[in-house]
Amino acid sequence: MEKGEDKLWRVLEFYSGIGGMRYSLMKAGVNAEVVEAFDINDTANDVYEQNFGHRPHQKCGFYPPLANLTHDKTSDTHEKMISMLRDISFNTQEFILSPLQFGVPYSRPRYFCLAKRKPLSFRKAQVNSYLGAPGPVLWSDENMVTSEGVELNGYWEKLLENCRPIEDFLDLKNCVSDAEESKEGKRPFNNHLKQYYVPSALIERWGSAMDIVFPESRRCCCFTKSYFRYVKGTGSLLATVPGMVKDQISSLQDLSLRYFTPREVANLHSFPEDFKFPPHVSLRQRYALLGNSLSVGVVAQLLCYLFADETL
Repeated sequence: MEKGEDKLWRVLEFYSGIGGMRYSLMKAGVNAEVVEAFDINDTANDVYEQNFGHRPHQKCGFYPPLANLTHDKTSDTHEKMISMLRDISFNTQEFILSPLQFGVPYSRPRYFCLAKRKPLSFRKAQVNSYLGAPGPVLWSDENMVTSEGVELNGYWEKLLENCRPIEDFLDLKNCVSDAEESKEGKRPFNNHLKQYYVPSALIERWGSAMDIVFPESRRCCCFTKSYFRYVKGTGSLLATVPGMVKDQISSLQDLSLRYFTPREVANLHSFPEDFKFPPHVSLRQRYALLGNSLSVGVVAQLLCYLFADETL
């Protein structure tokens, strides 16, 4: 990012995808101008253009310095990146963050690195060159834990107490008729949601490997780009029959399991309500693009912290 004389932060957006970073800048209230966006995925660029009226540049020869690592701070690539930033006078702060830490019932821990070139400094300078995970109150000293502490089950269990239930993120306007039909003992198939219900054959074959959540649950698994194509290890499935509790389940077939819709996945990624896919983007493409996207809620908090002592 480059700060211009007009007090705007001039942004180059690499790997722009479906606009997660741009939405994060907006949510954080950063006074920014996206000078150019870059992405090689033509379909992602269609989505970006649909929502922002600007098509990203497709010829991009840049490669990300790190994969989606979580708790690994020992890779050669990581060490080279941090060393390079220090050599050119950048302070760095590193974090393991998940939407769960911000009240969103979505488990998606990711590594993030912030860098400020001297003489700019971070508000919490004492955690420079530190890899950790803030607790429920972001950036408070008493809630900072080490990367080893993140591994403890008690840490994540405590976070779940502050998470909103999954039902707050459901596409309720399309679920009302489902609930009504379920009360009458019918399988909830309305026109909108019919395509999202898991076939009985898949439940019989893969039921033991499925991660099943309920509307009142406060955690669901990360949705990958293969969600909806496969049911094993790609994301949680939602039990849609009301009044059922896990101890009363005699068969998974009783739960009327369905996939989360793309709109619901976008909600868990904290994308705004006005985010839309172009009509020609297929259902599988929508899931793939969302699976590769970032959490707007998490990145917006990082941006707020990054610019805390600067002019927004």
